[in-house]
Amino acid sequence: MKSLLGAGLFTLIFAFSAACFAQHGPGMDSPLHALAAVKGQLNLNTSQQLQWDNAVAQAKAAHEAARTAHDQLKAAMQAELASVATLADGTRQQTESAHRAARDAWLALYATFTPEQKAVVRDTIKGSIARMQARHAGQDPSAPNRN
Repeated sequence: MKSLLGAGLFTLIFAFSAACFAQHGPGMDSPLHALAAVKGQLNLNTSQQLQWDNAVAQAKAAHEAARTAHDQLKAAMQAELASVATLADGTRQQTESAHRAARDAWLALYATFTPEQKAVVRDTIKGSIARMQARHAGQDPSAPNRN
């Protein structure tokens, strides 16, 4: 009977711990947190008081370990994000130079075109812009322009 009662109490405490953790997160996952308010009514004997103190110390240590792990995870994430941002800045500078060089090459070629060739380029670019605007507006890009 005593072991059955002990198993039932353990199950109850475990279920209570899980419910507290689910509702309140780390640090609130111990039934001791809720029992602290009624500790005086329990009239603990010396052995029980030692067990209580040990359980409180373990709960505090577990809470502190969880906080430390969270802080480490947060620091790692920030370091990773900072690393990614630095890498992105560097690659943006590299690709910007490459894009600028390509643009300059196209502009140099365009400068050699005749007026007729420039008209073809102009009309082609206007058509591309109209199709992009139509796609962004959700219209059929092959539909005639109503403007």
